[in-house]
Amino acid sequence: MDKSLHFTICMVTAVLLLRESSQAGEENNPEALAEPKSGFSRGAAEGLPTLTVTTILEDPYVMVRGAELEGYCMDLLGALAGMLRFQYRVKVVGDGQYGAVAAGGNWSGMIGEILRREADIAVAPLTVTSAREEVVSFTTPFLQTGIGILLRKDTASQDVSFFHFLSPFSKETWTALLFAYLLTCFCLFLVARLSPCEWNEPKNEENHFTFLNSLWFGAGALALQGATPRPQALSVRVIAVVWWLFTLALLAAYIANFTALLSSGSEQLPIQTFEDLVKQRNLEFGTLEGSSTFYYFKNSKNPIHQMIYEYMEKRREHVLVKTYQEAVQRVMDSNYAFIGESISQDLAAARHCNLIRAPEVIGARGFGIATTQASPWTKPLSIAVLKLRESGDLDYLRNKWWESSCLRHSRERWGPLEPPALGGLFLTLGIGLALGLLAALAELSSSSRRAAAHAKKSCCSVFTEEICTRLRIKGTTRQSQETSGKANA
Repeated sequence: MDKSLHFTICMVTAVLLLRESSQAGEENNPEALAEPKSGFSRGAAEGLPTLTVTTILEDPYVMVRGAELEGYCMDLLGALAGMLRFQYRVKVVGDGQYGAVAAGGNWSGMIGEILRREADIAVAPLTVTSAREEVVSFTTPFLQTGIGILLRKDTASQDVSFFHFLSPFSKETWTALLFAYLLTCFCLFLVARLSPCEWNEPKNEENHFTFLNSLWFGAGALALQGATPRPQALSVRVIAVVWWLFTLALLAAYIANFTALLSSGSEQLPIQTFEDLVKQRNLEFGTLEGSSTFYYFKNSKNPIHQMIYEYMEKRREHVLVKTYQEAVQRVMDSNYAFIGESISQDLAAARHCNLIRAPEVIGARGFGIATTQASPWTKPLSIAVLKLRESGDLDYLRNKWWESSCLRHSRERWGPLEPPALGGLFLTLGIGLALGLLAALAELSSSSRRAAAHAKKSCCSVFTEEICTRLRIKGTTRQSQETSGKANA
């Protein structure tokens, strides 16, 4: 019994000593402190693999907040670790580069760290290119982007067109509006002639709703002003009310779109394409040094792209920038246009209200996760990215980190109103005109029945005579009168 008690005390003492030594080792080990303090750090006790992740500091992908990293890529990395059950240790790339071939044939940036086995994967806004694909493997892209032009609004503005007030509506809309105006005025003129409540004595009384007066009445409604003559018949009033409602909605749409046009200045951009950028002489332009965008223009066979590359190559010390933050700051402070990833430029335009991205985007490409070519993680990571896309998680992250901090009208969302956008309004006007015509015919038919009963004639003949008289169809009226006279004889 004494031997068993002595053995138990020795075992407890040994366990306590081993526990204290392990805790002391963790305090002296800096890499252990670098492990992420998250749910994934529990993977060490569960035997989960640990991956070394290289990334680059760029808003909003990876940002330093206190002692931790956060951003789109960090959220993406956390979601992937939860799906594939691994823990990770994040390190920022040493030279601050994405990855390009140096003079000696070695790769710099995150691609170089992957090749030198200093990192297992690279989770960053790293563009998938053929040159990089030859030395590393990429997963399915988690973000789609292209190459755009970032400008400052005041440096890209020009004189307003003389007919700038026509810009809120497209040419087709203005044509449809003119047709609707003429058709409505003609319907007013026609219904006023047909309705006996509006024109009771066509032979003796003058009709105030002539075609010119109808045009004046419609123009007065467009200007929100009352105009004579005043409609008396129900049919004429139906058309007048529908036209007034149409003009109110149309004027509201015009004022709202014209205000958006003036505030956004989207029609004042003389630089719409890369060709416009090459032709102008007021702005310098460049891109990130050693980036995939630079090599895109270098390898392109397009003459415009070659001119852009030659310009940047000759002035590389003045127009090429080291970091994305430097590029945005230079656009804001000087006459400089930055050529880079369109998705990053959208973020800059959302954060800085005086910046805008030109409409043209070229070179569709994607951001992928880089791994070594023989890595067993490439396919599982690609499948996990596809699952995140299908579940809508990637869209959620995109909206979360690209949220605009200023109220503005985006160029991509503004445009002249096309006829389909006002289709319901024109349809309502058409229905109102049809109702007015039907009401006028009903009024004339009712009056014709009373006249036919009084004169003991057929209703159709009286109805036809009334229409011919009101529309001044003399031949038909004369023939009808002759027929009536023969019958009386």
